[in-house]
Amino acid sequence: MKSLLALPLFALLGLTSTAQTQAQTAPAAVQAATNGVATAQFKTSAVCDMCKARIEKSLAYEKGVQSAVLDVPTKVLTVTYKADKTTPAALRTAVQKTGYDADELTADARAYNRLPDCCKKTNPTH
Repeated sequence: MKSLLALPLFALLGLTSTAQTQAQTAPAAVQAATNGVATAQFKTSAVCDMCKARIEKSLAYEKGVQSAVLDVPTKVLTVTYKADKTTPAALRTAVQKTGYDADELTADARAYNRLPDCCKKTNPTH
């Protein structure tokens, strides 16, 4: 009877060690997600490198943001942030308040009017 109880116990221990080994070899992206770090992408109305610098700098001051990178040709902003400190909605609002569109949200009118003329969305990409 004791040997019958010991067999499932050893089998369980074997599965646990296998699961731990697989968790240690998991890709970095999966491990980053378990540490509370997330990534979000937004389509913006940025048109130049000045826009890129302005957006990246403003997001650097947002709580929880670890990095913000804007790809000017595609106008896609990629933000890495701590999920327990901020949300994608808050990040979109921060982009909006900088004077740029963020996905479906249009730019704050007052902030947009303060942008240099070359950074207005009516201008062609340069």
